[in-house]
Amino acid sequence: MQESAEFAASAQEEIHHDLSSLFRGAIRVMLECLLEQEVKEMVGARRYERLGSRKDHLNGTYLRRLMTSMGSIELTVPRTRQSGSPGVVGRYKRRTEDLDRLMTTAYVQGVSTRDMTKLSEALMGEGVSRSAVSRATRILEEQVEALQRSAIDEPVPYLYLDATFLDARWARTVENVSALVAYGVDSSGHRRLLGISVGPEESEESWSELLGQLCERGLSGVELVIADEHRGLANAVRRLLPEAKRQRCVVHLERNVLTKVPHRLRARVAKQLRHIFDAPSGADAKQRLREFGSGLGRQVPEALRCLEDGFAAATLFYAFPKEHWVRIRSTNGLERLHGEIKRRIRSVGAFPDRQSALRLVTAVALEKTRVWSDRRYLDMSAFKKTSTEEAAA
Repeated sequence: MQESAEFAASAQEEIHHDLSSLFRGAIRVMLECLLEQEVKEMVGARRYERLGSRKDHLNGTYLRRLMTSMGSIELTVPRTRQSGSPGVVGRYKRRTEDLDRLMTTAYVQGVSTRDMTKLSEALMGEGVSRSAVSRATRILEEQVEALQRSAIDEPVPYLYLDATFLDARWARTVENVSALVAYGVDSSGHRRLLGISVGPEESEESWSELLGQLCERGLSGVELVIADEHRGLANAVRRLLPEAKRQRCVVHLERNVLTKVPHRLRARVAKQLRHIFDAPSGADAKQRLREFGSGLGRQVPEALRCLEDGFAAATLFYAFPKEHWVRIRSTNGLERLHGEIKRRIRSVGAFPDRQSALRLVTAVALEKTRVWSDRRYLDMSAFKKTSTEEAAA
């Protein structure tokens, strides 16, 4: 019984090997036929044919090794005296485009350049070097450029801004640099990734550069900017989007307040904070703040002062449609996106430079936000109704 099982397994392996060889042979024959056809068009005549319309002459052949999804094959590539080699497989190409796309997708999904060798060996029987993976993933540069060039042709009433941090080599030293991310909710209620930049730090200059790019691409109609309390970001918004209100992220404010609370009281204070910002109106939220200040807040004066200082900026969402409050009072949507980015870059460690960091962060963000176009995030009819009522008043 065991012998028959071993025989069956051996037979299956031989069949698989024979099929792989057959497929590789078919790919080689097809590519060589295409190469020969292209060379005929380049020369303008068949071999030994003397025509006045001849444009070139054959100049022998050479072998080129090409890695495909079925494994490695050797092609006989013809060439001409003047034009050189045909471009069916691409000049200097050592891999097919589908293989490059496979490596790029695996890289974006979390496979490191080190592990890519094991993956390619398992799938194609031959490993690829880390430098080959790096060259293949440069296709991500096109995605970065496409995002940076895309026009913002619809008004964006809600603009979300936040930063995350990563390690990248800069001037021969690994530094902690910032990845600035901006996305918005347009007039149709759909979320849209607007821009990403990687700079030396989160500062007014870096935020101004990103917002300036967005404005040049057509950013308009911003009513509310949802962001953390960062002085550089606030100054950049005030200068480039002077008419927009700036909603301080409620979640970040609550975290800042809780850092000034003893551990034994944090659960109680956190419950009170949620109670304040879940109020049905701005006036009710102020009343609940006063009640907190005269009660539990007296035991934590530093936390109370922090809450009072940030309260006005954190309750601007009450001026907008009630249906939107939960989603416009914090940057939680960006926090989830940052979590995906962090998960992916954990396998990278330190990037070799900031440009490679920008490529991967942009690719991950585009991958995770692709579903946004299929789902409406907010019903903007309530927003339009509110705007109409304000104009009439």
